[in-house]
Order: sequence, then structure tokens, then C-alpha cells
Amino acid sequence: MTNPIRTCTDHGPFSSADGRCPICDARGERLLSGDRRRRLSTFVSGALRHFPGDVGLELDERGWVEYENLVDAVERNYDWAEPSHVAAVIATDPKGRFERTAEESDGTDDGRVRASYGHSVDVDLESEALCASDVPDELYHGTAPANLSSIREEGLQPMSRQHVHLSGTREAARQVGERHASAPVVLAVDAAAMLADGRRITKRGRETYTTDDVPPDYIRFPGSER
Repeated sequence: MTNPIRTCTDHGPFSSADGRCPICDARGERLLSGDRRRRLSTFVSGALRHFPGDVGLELDERGWVEYENLVDAVERNYDWAEPSHVAAVIATDPKGRFERTAEESDGTDDGRVRASYGHSVDVDLESEALCASDVPDELYHGTAPANLSSIREEGLQPMSRQHVHLSGTREAARQVGERHASAPVVLAVDAAAMLADGRRITKRGRETYTTDDVPPDYIRFPGSER
């Protein structure tokens, strides 16, 4: 169930299970229902990752688009949506899926926005590899049991996306895997060894890391002693 978004007079939009501002404990006013938040989040994510042209957007080579153009696209598709709704969805995304540059102080420019990861369209996110101290020694990947045979042979491949997505915790990986199977398998990835071998790993969002691919030798499969 998606939590509604509320707005605090002093601290702006927030989303919490108990409906109270995590900073000052104020109840705040409801800005978006859980259903509308989910619908807007799905639309924004799709527009910035997969089908910008279908909704009249043009991403630059780094995946950025003018923020006001995204708002216009949202308002064309949802007659109830307002600019404050888009801003709140981006600001409160629990996975940190979106990046927004600062707007001009005089209000002449609302800045730009892009998806942090997960693109199927061709963009270069211009991200440097993280140093070993910034990446956990072990990362995780949730998948359907039916995929294990091919993963043992080929490792983790990006498939329809640009990169392989890994999670920082087992629980986060399990949640991702549940999109593909009711009882997903969580694989452990030796991130420390990958970095030591010169492979790039980049943090994207709060719980997500991306890499070009993960060969089988870096993966601990169910029942493995590694």
C-alpha cells in the first residue's frame, strides 16, 4: 500500500506510515492520496526512463529534461495534477529514483530533473565509480527461481536496461524480486572482489547500485559455500 503525501507548513512534503512529519511530528495537510501518488510516480518514472518521446519530452544525453516540461507532460495526462504534486512525488520518493537540480532563486528557472537509474532509453548518466569504502562488500540481487540456470551460465546481465541493478540489503533485493516471482531467490554478489578487479559499481538512489554486468564467479548461489 502506498502512503499518502502530506505537507508540513515548516518542512514541506513528507510521507510516513503514521501521517506525521518526521521532523516536527506535525500532522500536516494531505496533498496526495496513496493512489494518486502511485499513479504519478509510475508516470514520472516511465517518462524519464522508458518513453519520454511518447509524452512529448526530449531527454538530453545525460538523461536530463527541463523540470517545467515534465510538469506540463504530467498536467496533460492528469487533469487533477498540480505542480506541487510533481515536486512532492520527486522529493519523497522512497528509493531516491529521481534527481532534480536547484531552481533559480528569482523563480525564472525551475531547474532540471532526471531518473537516477533504470533507463531503457540510451543515456549516459556521467557517474564515476565509487571507491571501495563507499560500496558494501556484499550486494544483493532478487530474481525468480526460473532464472537461476541462465544466471549460473551467464551471470547477471542488464537485459532490457542499461545496467544490472543490485541492492544494498537482502530485504530490498527481495522486494525487487517479488515483482517477478512470489517467492524470489536473493543472490549475494561479492562487490569487494568486483571493485578489486577494476569493475565499476555506482550508487543510484538510496538502496540501488548499478554495474555493467556480474559474471558468475562473483555470485553466491543458494547452497553455495562462497
